[in-house]
Amino acid sequence: MRPAAVLHAAIFDIDGTLLDSCGIDDSLFSDAVRKALGAVRIRDGWHEYARVTDTGILADICSDNSLAYDASVSLRVMNVYFRSLLDHIQVNGPYREIPGALQYLNALRARADVRVAYATGGWGTTARHKLASAGFPLDGIPLACADDHPDRMHIMLQALGRLEGPFASVTYFGDGVWDQSAAARLGWGFVAVGPKLDGISDFGALPPQLFRVG
Repeated sequence: MRPAAVLHAAIFDIDGTLLDSCGIDDSLFSDAVRKALGAVRIRDGWHEYARVTDTGILADICSDNSLAYDASVSLRVMNVYFRSLLDHIQVNGPYREIPGALQYLNALRARADVRVAYATGGWGTTARHKLASAGFPLDGIPLACADDHPDRMHIMLQALGRLEGPFASVTYFGDGVWDQSAAARLGWGFVAVGPKLDGISDFGALPPQLFRVG
């Protein structure tokens, strides 16, 4: 009897990890919240929120401002944000990838022993549109997002659950301290991307066979 193939899971955050999008997204999200909800108070940084996802942050914004929160509030803000996103792309062009990200992701997808998924704290509609604008593949790659759960660790687990395992290793690629913390709690490998974590600035620095790190 042939032994089962050894598989690895590679799960990617999107904003700041695959896409150079954090700065504009922070602005679009904040503006959308205020357009939809009025002159609400937003904390000084996303790190001040317990759950750094669109739905998690929005729930806390509503709580901070004595507003009721439910799924209809999330949909209202997301619709405003999405229209602003479309306007931004029309004026400024598609989102840019982090150098080497698309080539690296496609190299992993081409391997028989690797399964790839996206796990983002953003809404699914906006995440897919940003990825598509930058040329990232969507078909055949599971995407878990803030629509699935307000907590990042649960989103990551949702992404893993949508892949066919079992896996010898799971590695998460992220740019935020919340990504790093969630990966550590799950016991996953972690690849830091971007300056906030003193991570890589170009995916070309990573060989496709690199998975279990940290």
